[in-house]
Amino acid sequence: MQYEASTLTLTKADLADMLFDKVGLNKREAKDMVEAFFDEIRAALAEGDTVKLSGFGNFQLRDKPQRPGRNPKTGEEIPISARRVVTFHASQKLKGMVEVHYAKLQQRYSNQ
Repeated sequence: MQYEASTLTLTKADLADMLFDKVGLNKREAKDMVEAFFDEIRAALAEGDTVKLSGFGNFQLRDKPQRPGRNPKTGEEIPISARRVVTFHASQKLKGMVEVHYAKLQQRYSNQ
């Protein structure tokens, strides 16, 4: 099964459909498995853990300090509060796969 090519977006529903097609889970089990997977990632990050998915990449937390900002309408300086953000770093394997696919697309469109 292909995900919606016109939008180039893979959704949780698409993942559940792929599990249904490839693994043979029923639709409810496939949807529940996808939800459980993302729930575990969210829970680990909420606890402050790094999530490492071999061959895919790492989700890490990064603390950003308070910094000055500006109200774009008034120009007034306002502080942007410190916060914790999630970052994603793709694995070398994922980067390589993306690069190969990108090169194929470039070649296909340059030959037209």
